[in-house]
Amino acid sequence: MSSGVKIPINYTEAADTLKKLLKLSGSPVAFRFATKKEDIPAGMEKLDKTIRHCLMVGLARKEGKVFYSTAENHECNGGAWSLGLKEITETLKNGDFYFKLGKFESSAACKRTIDRVAHLGTGDTYATMYAPLEKAPFDPQVVVVVASPWAMLKLSQSTLFRLGGRIEAEFAGIQSVCADACAQTYLNGKINFSLGCDGSRKFSGIEDGEMVMGIPAEILPELIEALNVVAAAPGSKPGAK
Repeated sequence: MSSGVKIPINYTEAADTLKKLLKLSGSPVAFRFATKKEDIPAGMEKLDKTIRHCLMVGLARKEGKVFYSTAENHECNGGAWSLGLKEITETLKNGDFYFKLGKFESSAACKRTIDRVAHLGTGDTYATMYAPLEKAPFDPQVVVVVASPWAMLKLSQSTLFRLGGRIEAEFAGIQSVCADACAQTYLNGKINFSLGCDGSRKFSGIEDGEMVMGIPAEILPELIEALNVVAAAPGSKPGAK
């Protein structure tokens, strides 16, 4: 597979720095959309079961698995839709799905939320690829980090280190790992923090004291450079765990 970036990035070094300075439990996860079969690196194995995208991220994060999955591997229809693998179901589109789960006062409230969920076009994606960042056989488009609020604080400070400003995070308490961390970050090229949804916390091992972040892979070198400074700053010491 040819490189997907013009300027090479040392993903192994980036992963080591993230794990060490953020005190991560597991690896940062490299994620990429494949638009056609030829995008998948030679020898990369296809997932042999049907599970949720968030659990796929968990397999790479916690078990070091490297794999790709196509539409039939994706159990969660909402996740598969946001990632461009399947059409949106009628009950998700009209708001009934999350309304019946008790997440909204009305199906209308649910629909207003779904209408703003980040998603790729149906059929835009042939497969989704996953790997621990340090082992990725492909150039990721998004790096997913699951970590403590303290680690997210260091990441937010690192994001603002060079230019300052404010961070605008978008999330809705649903579709956290699929839409918030992967689809949205890929589509707008901005980091995004999310709280983790009920499904991802139940099925993928995200702990009560952890959050989720999607990072555009292209900004990794700048982010890592800033994190090295921020993590060593005198003001960081009291918050270290």
